Amino acid sequence: MRYDFRECAPVLVSMMSGIKRNKCTLSTRRLIPWFLLTNIILLLYCFTNPIQVNNRGSQQDTCPNNMRKSPKKNVSMLSKSTKSDKCSPTVDIMFMKTHKTASSTILNILFRFGEKHKLKFAFPDGRNDFFYPSPFLCSQVKDYRPGDCFNIVCNHMRFDHEEVAKLLPPDAAYITILRDPVDLFESSFHYYHRAVPLTWRINGENKLEEFLNDPLSFYSQEAFNSFYLKNLLFFDFGFDNNLEADDPRVLRGIHNLSKHFDLVLIAEYFEESLILLKDTLCWTMEDILYFKLNARRSSSVSRLTPELRDKALQWNGADWRLYQHFNATFWARVEAYGRERMKQEVNELRRRNAEMKAICVQDGGAVEAQMIQDRRFLPWQPVGESSILGYNMKKNVDLKFRTICEKMLTPEIQYLSELGVSLWLTRLWGWFKDAVFSI
Repeated sequence: MRYDFRECAPVLVSMMSGIKRNKCTLSTRRLIPWFLLTNIILLLYCFTNPIQVNNRGSQQDTCPNNMRKSPKKNVSMLSKSTKSDKCSPTVDIMFMKTHKTASSTILNILFRFGEKHKLKFAFPDGRNDFFYPSPFLCSQVKDYRPGDCFNIVCNHMRFDHEEVAKLLPPDAAYITILRDPVDLFESSFHYYHRAVPLTWRINGENKLEEFLNDPLSFYSQEAFNSFYLKNLLFFDFGFDNNLEADDPRVLRGIHNLSKHFDLVLIAEYFEESLILLKDTLCWTMEDILYFKLNARRSSSVSRLTPELRDKALQWNGADWRLYQHFNATFWARVEAYGRERMKQEVNELRRRNAEMKAICVQDGGAVEAQMIQDRRFLPWQPVGESSILGYNMKKNVDLKFRTICEKMLTPEIQYLSELGVSLWLTRLWGWFKDAVFSI
């Protein structure tokens, strides 16, 4: 196992791109601890991210057909008129977890389904993602050996279909979720801007507005973590996030994703998405019950004017084309499913979710981080604030519901730990983050 520390140097230098060097102002001096902290974490990342030989296309690295966990009928592309009433639940699943798209809620659903059916997850090691933003390699999977087979791949990654396909049977279902690019950009900017050094120079209370009015003053392709601020969806899927919307490579990328993904969910229509997921994977209503996780308090959401929304769409043009394409395919799937049937199923899902909330959740809903009584249910917070809501579980939950309540309320980091994932680097970063920036 070898490490090339020279690869880290350009990244460390790029972190300071755009920060004025001619005068060390008070605000700049205040950023020095954050810069040093980020350097430490980046160096730790380099220590834990060995140079890996990528044998793309090698047959010996591919999950063989006869190594599947259990037989399943691939129902992902069947219509309601041809699908068997006795189809088997799909257990081989790749969920491409995109940023700021309600994907943490989907992850909780997958964790519970995997535990219920004793499925084999492909997990990262030391952290909660597959060395994002580096492109995914199957060798990043904990204890991976060429030819290993898994049932579920679902942690954050920068997508590479060839590498993911080595881990799963050929008929595995590929699922992902998208969100309106303007809302996603607003959420991503709010959540990550303190981790993007170029934004440290933005003055004024409304940093998002200042950025959108002159984005090129605070953005560079080479700068550290800049991908969080432009076409983040396109970046997550492994493409160049700096392409303009009319670049032919954008359309080619979208068509390429269309060939690989069986179902693309839409965050704005989350309940309808879950009904399609249930239908596609031949799951039950019980499998898709959920509480909304990793949600922000409403006061932290920036209300964009129509003019700023237009600017955000233009800035994230590749994501907008991606979203438009799969929003259209989503509604085609809804039409095929049946509008009235969909309405009935959504109402049933809402009824069942309301029942679970009444059984599990204290005070009827999510609360501020400071009010969460049990740290098992405390969600991960962005740098320097506590805007992500969580839940308190009722004290006297009936024993027959206690386990499911706990699992439905557990955030991603804690759930991964319960599933046996080592998160030492993620937890170390969290400790540094909270020590320097008290919440």
